[in-house]
Amino acid sequence: MTIPRIIRMHENDNVAIVVNAGGLPEGTVFPDGLTLTTRVPEGHKVALVDIAQGERIVRYDVTIGFALQPIARGTWIEESLVGMPAARGLDDLPRPVRDRAPLAPLEGYTFEGFRNPDGSVGTRNILAISETVQCVSGVVAFAVDRIKKELLPNYPHVDDVIAIEHTYGCGVAIDAPGAEIPIRTLRNIAKNPNFGGRVMLVSLGCEKLQPARLFPQGSIPIQTQTMDAVCLQDAAHVGFGDMIESIMRTAEQHLAQLNLRRRETVPASELVVGVQCGGSDAFSGVTANPAVGYASDLLVRAGAAVMFSETTEVRDGIDQLTARAADDDVAQAMVREMAWYDDYLKRGGVDRSANTTPGNKKGGLANITEKAMGSIIKSGTAPIAGVLAPGEKLQQKGLIYAATPASDFICGTLQLAAGMNMHVFTTGRGTPYGLAAVPVVKVATRDDLARRWHDLMDINAGRIATGDATIADVGWELFHFLLDVASGRKKTWAEHWKLHNALTLFNPAPVT
Repeated sequence: MTIPRIIRMHENDNVAIVVNAGGLPEGTVFPDGLTLTTRVPEGHKVALVDIAQGERIVRYDVTIGFALQPIARGTWIEESLVGMPAARGLDDLPRPVRDRAPLAPLEGYTFEGFRNPDGSVGTRNILAISETVQCVSGVVAFAVDRIKKELLPNYPHVDDVIAIEHTYGCGVAIDAPGAEIPIRTLRNIAKNPNFGGRVMLVSLGCEKLQPARLFPQGSIPIQTQTMDAVCLQDAAHVGFGDMIESIMRTAEQHLAQLNLRRRETVPASELVVGVQCGGSDAFSGVTANPAVGYASDLLVRAGAAVMFSETTEVRDGIDQLTARAADDDVAQAMVREMAWYDDYLKRGGVDRSANTTPGNKKGGLANITEKAMGSIIKSGTAPIAGVLAPGEKLQQKGLIYAATPASDFICGTLQLAAGMNMHVFTTGRGTPYGLAAVPVVKVATRDDLARRWHDLMDINAGRIATGDATIADVGWELFHFLLDVASGRKKTWAEHWKLHNALTLFNPAPVT
């Protein structure tokens, strides 16, 4: 007989979510006497008390909405019954807590990584070919295919060859406010630690984003060589074959240098981990994201850098975040990024409510407020040490807020630009998301997803909901798995299947 189970996140909550796979039928009786008056799907909310019209609906000890009509105890709280609360204002927010005890240091953990000339460390050894404009993407893709087949086998210490493909570079208002974001994003992606400090570029020749603008004087670290650029419109290229041969000759020079690199033991503090969630459900804030938050604290304690992002998915918790800021400057930087994004959405005629997807709602999330409370948890409990604007490069350790849109693809692209060398991605609905430039560790929120997608999910956090593991258990499992993947001892499923999404630049400037 199936034992009915619900999870209540806080003693002040007047709702709980159903744990049982497939949901529970009308008439189900719980040990405390709660009886379902309607069917309740898995992950969806049930009223624990009678809730009057206009009364608060509380989950995570936070008001996630208001009852649009009377809701009886035992009733399924469908999305249509929940009125979304207004966004928290950005004035009079909590100040940083001054007397917070620091997290205890975590020492002795290491991984095998590739040390770069600038001191950063890669978890993979990859030749990345940057592009100035979308026009060259087809040519570069053709060249990369040949490089992988004909050249890469001769350089066994190089893991891969990839193209930094994108849809930018021309047909854009390149001097407009906001245009600096995609440009610095591309510049900083080229300097990702997994690319060995080597910059190779293919341009067309007539585009707005000229090589000298993408990499102006002084933008490439002095420890690396001068940028190598292949221009397809050069008069020396006679036909398509000449273009391909030129790219391959330049690539082989880079492959020869990258092949000299070897892994060495480095402290865990050299990890730069981006955390993100996509295809979220009501379990995201119960299982996977709390476990990621636990692992985030372990990483910060070990001296590493951890980035959390997705502005619309933390906006409703801005009061929690300013209280966790390391100082007033960090708190104000958080507010600055929230205000900028509020204005950006307003110019587009929408607000933060545009974030939630049909899958989020089918998974039990009523609105962006509820989703945000489950999203923030993956940042753990460490003080927020710094804030990055979109496309900026990370320059410090600790827990960092990297401001990005919540789009999986744009967020991942911007975290790459910030310098991440490992990525953690939680999902409840399921997504085959991956990145070619860094390993992506996928964490499932539910047992059923982990079972069905057994060869796509790396970590099963659903065991937390069933009581088979604790948040700490899964947090430590993830921490050790990250060290193994970073060392090359293990591969993620996304790496195994060679799954990756195209990079997507954030360009708030006009297209001409």
